[in-house]
Amino acid sequence: MISASARLLRLLAVLATRPSWTCAELAGRTGVTERTVRRDIARLREIGYAVESDPGPWGGYRLRAGSRVPPLILDDEEALAVAVGLRETALSGAAGGDQAALSALLKLRQVLPGRVADRLAGVDAAFVHTPRPHEPQITAGLLLELAAACRAGERARLSYRDREGRATVRDVDPYRLVHTGHRWYLVARDVTRGKWRTFRADRVERLQGVGQPVELADPPDPALLVSRNTATGPYPLYATVRLPVGLDQALRLIPSTVGAHRPEGPDATVVDVGGPDPDGLARYLLSLATPLRVLTPDSVRRALRRRTRELLKALDDEEGARGGGGAGAGTSDSASAKA
Repeated sequence: MISASARLLRLLAVLATRPSWTCAELAGRTGVTERTVRRDIARLREIGYAVESDPGPWGGYRLRAGSRVPPLILDDEEALAVAVGLRETALSGAAGGDQAALSALLKLRQVLPGRVADRLAGVDAAFVHTPRPHEPQITAGLLLELAAACRAGERARLSYRDREGRATVRDVDPYRLVHTGHRWYLVARDVTRGKWRTFRADRVERLQGVGQPVELADPPDPALLVSRNTATGPYPLYATVRLPVGLDQALRLIPSTVGAHRPEGPDATVVDVGGPDPDGLARYLLSLATPLRVLTPDSVRRALRRRTRELLKALDDEEGARGGGGAGAGTSDSASAKA
């Protein structure tokens, strides 16, 4: 006699193979009585499976998508297909900046039978993820290790190489992984410095737990922290500008990976943006084609005025060459750049 759990699993597998079954058909396929089938259907409903039934001699049972996510029954091929799909979703960032795909893959790998896990390891070894231009390569195995460290809730020792190629080893408290669409970042608290930091995942050489549980008090918004740190990267010059639009529209004009945003009420946003020099920042701000005010520094404000005047003069010269009489244009001020 099979156990009740095994019987429920078998019943689920049968229900999933076609849209509808009569009670007699289910009893025949699972090798139990119709009374047992009805009792097992009631049990499935109790644990979250949406099993519908139609009354009458021609009625039957059907499995419908429910409001909860009960355990799935996957055969070897299905489990492998799901794991490969999650792996590629995590590497491509197709599902967005969160780590849902990594978390699901981590859970799935923990319960895969050895024979399926071995096949998945073979797939990992054979597949090569092609990154976008200038995007660093990172393995699914490393991402899973980082995701596992975030879930473990314990301190870890991080071997890391910075942008200058210098190798460091430090203790960190891992918190979250964030995908920006271009790179993966580990958000963790640097124990020695007592500060929350972001680490590029492709520069992580090793992350190993030290067995010390930690309680993370007041952790930051991981996506916001990555956004601010990547926007204020290694630029020699920064400008602060005010856009006369709300935060949502400001983010569409200047992405969070380019600038650090601070709302000033519902109709204004202050943004810090970096660049190579005043002229480069002026070119970028003009390319936004929107009204703005440069708050600091003066060098960028002057460069923006100079470029605006040059642009207006070029337009006047073109109008003059066409005989368009652009006298008024030369005296008008630019709506795209204000001191």
